[in-house]
Amino acid sequence: MNQNHIRNFCIIAHIDHGKSTLADRLLELTGTVEKRNMKAQMLDRMDLEREKGITIKLAPVRMEYKGYELNLIDTPGHVDFSYEVSRSLQACEGALLIVDASQGIQAQTLANVYLAIAANLTIIPVLNKIDLPAADVETVSREVISLLGCKKEDILLVSAKTGEGVEAVLTRIVDDVPPPHIPIGLSSSATVQGTRALIFDSYYDDYRGVILYVRLFDGAITKGAQIKMFATDANGIALEVGALKPQMTPGVSLETGEIGYIVTNLKSTREAKVGDTVTLVSNPATEQLPGYRNVQPFVYAGFFPESNEYYQELKDAIEKLAMSDSALQFAPENSPVLGFGVRIGFLGLLHMDIIRERLEREYNLELVVTNPSTDYQVTLINGDEIDIKSAADLPDPTKISEIREPWIQGEIIIPKVYVGPVIQLISSKRGLQKNLSYVDERALVSFEAPLANLLTDFYDQLKSITSGYGSFNYELDDYRAEDLVKIDFYVAGEPVSALSIMVHRSESQRIGRETVTKLKEVIPRQNFQVSLQAGINGRFIAREDLSAFRKDVTTGLYGGDVSRKKKVLAKQAKGKKRMKRFGKVDIPSEAFTIMLKRD
Repeated sequence: MNQNHIRNFCIIAHIDHGKSTLADRLLELTGTVEKRNMKAQMLDRMDLEREKGITIKLAPVRMEYKGYELNLIDTPGHVDFSYEVSRSLQACEGALLIVDASQGIQAQTLANVYLAIAANLTIIPVLNKIDLPAADVETVSREVISLLGCKKEDILLVSAKTGEGVEAVLTRIVDDVPPPHIPIGLSSSATVQGTRALIFDSYYDDYRGVILYVRLFDGAITKGAQIKMFATDANGIALEVGALKPQMTPGVSLETGEIGYIVTNLKSTREAKVGDTVTLVSNPATEQLPGYRNVQPFVYAGFFPESNEYYQELKDAIEKLAMSDSALQFAPENSPVLGFGVRIGFLGLLHMDIIRERLEREYNLELVVTNPSTDYQVTLINGDEIDIKSAADLPDPTKISEIREPWIQGEIIIPKVYVGPVIQLISSKRGLQKNLSYVDERALVSFEAPLANLLTDFYDQLKSITSGYGSFNYELDDYRAEDLVKIDFYVAGEPVSALSIMVHRSESQRIGRETVTKLKEVIPRQNFQVSLQAGINGRFIAREDLSAFRKDVTTGLYGGDVSRKKKVLAKQAKGKKRMKRFGKVDIPSEAFTIMLKRD
């Protein structure tokens, strides 16, 4: 198709502001999907997406409208998947910014706007859910005008649920979004030789291999062509090319400016990562498309099967998931208590939660998941630098010169009446407030904080103190040297490495006491007394005792010399000591995620 009749755009928004619902209406209005075949969240193909009401994986679709080819990318809204959003924006010239007319500007709205502006996209503001009784069009319009610097008449008012105003969205896309062009800072086709396509998503299909979602910037890719990945240097074959409507619809080729898919013979998404450039072996590009970077996880947790006999099943399942998720990193792990497992790196807690649910649902695995932690950079006295992904991996403290932990830059948007409690919450997490600004009745709090302190229940606490109105967005900033220590936890005198955590020294006493108290609540009583202790470098800082079940061994002893009872009780006491020394304490799975609900 003539490039002047192509429009590439994405939909960006905060979670639950109506991206997927608006996409459904666009598919319906353009006749891409017949009304009788429509279902809610048409582009959300995973069961988890439908149940949680969120978009986890981005989804492209091609629509035809009044002689124009409209290529839409529905993007995830959660902060964990912001890298996917940024790559999607690179594949487009325009963006629909969806704002809930009842909730207004939220934290991820800001983050997505910043990404869209950085990508030099034409932004079309859309106020959604105007049919709700709680909709405040005037106030939210002022927020959008303040954010974008647009005029009130530039804002489209729609109800994606009822379809009101959606036709105007299609008209604005055709009128305002420019046709495909080379992004600013990227050399034009006149100076760059070869075919170039940007991979903005990839996944593994059990039957077809790795499938790429791409945007062609230069040249064309035809069925059967030999292709090459610029960053990974992997070679493959374009077994099939085409567009999603929304099902895969094969074609002869993908041309300059178009968005579509390529079915390859590659065996893993690690060979074709998001952000990489696809070129042709017969017509190789001389310059890579910009923006590619390796996405590094910064949240780690140990995944263990309920029984060691299922370890190989767990390992195989994770390897299959990793084929479709190039951000997923994992390594074998062995725990004296939990046995053989896998330590996995994630982009955030939601990413971790999704992988856990997929392992349990799709592979029927019963899992024990340890407390999530972040990574730490450690400098040894001899000058060596090492990265650790678990507190249990920390070297001997006498060999350590410095420990650095990751800090984030965060933004919280709240009604201004909650500013005080939110600043107190940030402070309680060792965070530092950097800036405070207001737009009408809303406040934007900018801050920085150590990531580890936000991994447990920070989001839940934020929602609680703001009555559900607070929204939060963050990005990794840098690693900073801090006075960090490892707290070890002991059950019946034996260290349980899977429970070890890294904390700031100033918080160690409190966290140690709180954790052993919570462990006492979840570990069942035994037939012998069990001590629960927290320690730093072998020095105990907190202790709780689980009292033993008392079995009445004198039952059946009637009358007679009292010394008989004393002998039996003394024998029982010796037995308890022996059990305390050699007995095995069953630690329930809740104990290993105890930090997720820290007070």
